[in-house]
Amino acid sequence: MHDFETKLMLAIVLPGLLVIFFTRVTFHHIVGLILTLALIAASVYAGYTHNWLLYVADAVSLTVGFWYASRMMKNARAHQMEE
Repeated sequence: MHDFETKLMLAIVLPGLLVIFFTRVTFHHIVGLILTLALIAASVYAGYTHNWLLYVADAVSLTVGFWYASRMMKNARAHQMEE
């Protein structure tokens, strides 16, 4: 059970952070989302994710991360227009 709890905690936090990280690196929130989805798809294909609860946690984290990254990019563009 300890292994599942670790995977659940990582599924709650990691996808959202990855979307934000890739958005900061590529300067585009859609690209950040696509790269994160590709990593999650690779982990599912490799067999690391095998429970619906983990899929839901990944989806919620992706959604929150994408929302934050979109907001971050919108604020950056608004700040850039002011200069």
